[in-house]
Amino acid sequence: MATETRHIGLSLGADICWPICYEEMLNRLDLSIKVGGVTQRFEVERVGIEPFDLMQGCKYDVVVDRLTHWYHPSREWIKKAILTDDLYVYNNPWSLQSMEKHTTYCAMMRLGFPVPDTWLVPPKSYVESPDLLPTLSQYAKLFDLGAVGERVGYPLFMKPYDGGAWVGVTSIKDREALYEAYNQSGTRLMHLQKAVNPHDMFVRCVGLGPQFRFVNYDPAAPLHDRYMTDKDFLSEKDKTTLSDMTMVINAFFGWDFNSCEALRSNGNWLPIDFANACPDSQVTSLHYHFPWLIKANLRWSIYCASKDRSMHANLNWGKYFEIAAQDKPFEDKLPQYAKLARDYFGVDDFTAFCDKHLSHLDDVADEFFSSDVALAAIRKKVTALYPEHEIDRFTELFWERIQKWRREDVNA
Repeated sequence: MATETRHIGLSLGADICWPICYEEMLNRLDLSIKVGGVTQRFEVERVGIEPFDLMQGCKYDVVVDRLTHWYHPSREWIKKAILTDDLYVYNNPWSLQSMEKHTTYCAMMRLGFPVPDTWLVPPKSYVESPDLLPTLSQYAKLFDLGAVGERVGYPLFMKPYDGGAWVGVTSIKDREALYEAYNQSGTRLMHLQKAVNPHDMFVRCVGLGPQFRFVNYDPAAPLHDRYMTDKDFLSEKDKTTLSDMTMVINAFFGWDFNSCEALRSNGNWLPIDFANACPDSQVTSLHYHFPWLIKANLRWSIYCASKDRSMHANLNWGKYFEIAAQDKPFEDKLPQYAKLARDYFGVDDFTAFCDKHLSHLDDVADEFFSSDVALAAIRKKVTALYPEHEIDRFTELFWERIQKWRREDVNA
């Protein structure tokens, strides 16, 4: 039987811990998958940054990308490789480049998602350009910011229309605070979004392919404590709603890896932030949930490489809009959207593939995350972020949380 090597590339920036764990676990899996008359083996390699001929070949079958949202050379190489070599990349670089938070709000509002009321306001200041004054003098209308705030309703949040990582986000309680925050916003284009008040739960649902992790999330906590370690805090109905919403968002925009933040108010889930297509992947933020990420990444990348998964050149929003036009409540439309998303990700085929070829992944993960290699990867990331006098403390903290995962959640 012929042997064929499937190549997985990791396009990385400041990532330290998760690539080490991914590479080591792939090697320990020692996969030999029989497809037809071919035995597939798998190799992983970190993608370098260098000049390239626009028609040069590409060795990779799949690239897991962490750079195209900000680093142009890698983004343009990935676009070229998709177009000329049929490379599969997650996430879709064109969609990631163009679909900022503003776009995602608009699209999901059209689908009926219960996104809180949101307004976009012109920036407080502008970067000078030759056509700026003629444009503003003719077309920019004076507006009453306080009146807009009243229309949205207090409390509200001011946040960048395209931002991330909670940068530039301000909680606004009244008109005076709104003016103060706006006056300090500079040239940033801002949303005003009504706060979900009251709410009894804040959950971040991480989706990687058709795999989901529900995390009780505390945005006010220090980074190492935001992802809480609660288990079984959601009903099955809540899990279905959150995973369906996340999967629909990801399929709609062509994202394989994304997270959706949602608040529960009066029993209903309201998504507030779901254009996070380069989510937290570091042990220093994920800790207890970090092994799940590595396993999910392995499953999806191996599946895509083995199956020669193709990039979707067209996002095909029309099918979603046809459902949106139906005279039905959102709760009845969501399962229909989810069916489209399940087809997009090939959920049944993926599940069968994992059951057949990756059934030993849990055992490999359990053994690996008790190893010195895993501990060294954690320490290496901690060393890059923390002052010297805190390295031992935080290395031990994250290691103990992963051991807690081994005791409680290894099969998740």
